[in-house]
Amino acid sequence: MALDPATRIDTAKVFAVYGKGGIGKSTTSSNLSVAFAKLGKRVLQIGCDPKHDSTFTLTKRLVPTVIDILEQVDFHAEEVRPEDFVFPGYAGVLCVEAGGPPAGTGCGGYVVGQTVKLLKEHHLLEETDVVIFDVLGDVVCGGFASPLQHAERALVVAANDFDSIFAMNRIIAAIRAKARNYDVRLGGVIANRSASCDQIDRFNDAVGLKTLATFPDLDAIRKSRLRKSTLFEMEGLPELDAVREEYLRLAALLWAGSAPLEVTSLKDRDIFDLLGFD
Repeated sequence: MALDPATRIDTAKVFAVYGKGGIGKSTTSSNLSVAFAKLGKRVLQIGCDPKHDSTFTLTKRLVPTVIDILEQVDFHAEEVRPEDFVFPGYAGVLCVEAGGPPAGTGCGGYVVGQTVKLLKEHHLLEETDVVIFDVLGDVVCGGFASPLQHAERALVVAANDFDSIFAMNRIIAAIRAKARNYDVRLGGVIANRSASCDQIDRFNDAVGLKTLATFPDLDAIRKSRLRKSTLFEMEGLPELDAVREEYLRLAALLWAGSAPLEVTSLKDRDIFDLLGFD
């Protein structure tokens, strides 16, 4: 199945961030966006969650979603202006919230597709260096797997625990399936809220994955969301210096081009037997 040329992003490096619900994808995506911006890159972050809270630490508010704007004009996309759905955020990161259909109706894939189409029609991708899709939970249905059609690399955020690794296994299976028809490849794992990575390492060794960066479980990171702030704006907290440096290192690594990983997911029972302590 070929991607519609009208919705192909071919002018930027594109990353899709996945992971178990509540694992910190939005915090990771927003701080990674800022890190790319600090490296001098022009960054666009697209939130793909009906909660539309991916970018609020960048914009300091909940911005209108693409689906909200389209509904206001009775889905006449030609009436939508860039300033209606693209909002400047901290460090110059451009922010878009795709939103989603009402619960129990429609498909998230349509919303993502319309978002990218609008961005292209208004020539907003032509001067963009990096696009980050922050994707809802661990949903791997056709709709919310649609960012994989656009991404060069898929990144999985996981903690060093059974539930998030179990979700990660489902996600890498979905990415492998999409890779048969699209250019997306797995870039690796971002370990989040993890004092150690022994379980993630065990899983990585079994499936051929690797950890790209590790972020600890610091209360200051939790507070950053409450303060509607990125970690790069949190002053007077020396414990965040190493975290900011890790984000900058990760951004530089991804910009340089991480090697694609050939990963094979496990059967559910195999994960159950693999993880845990002797």
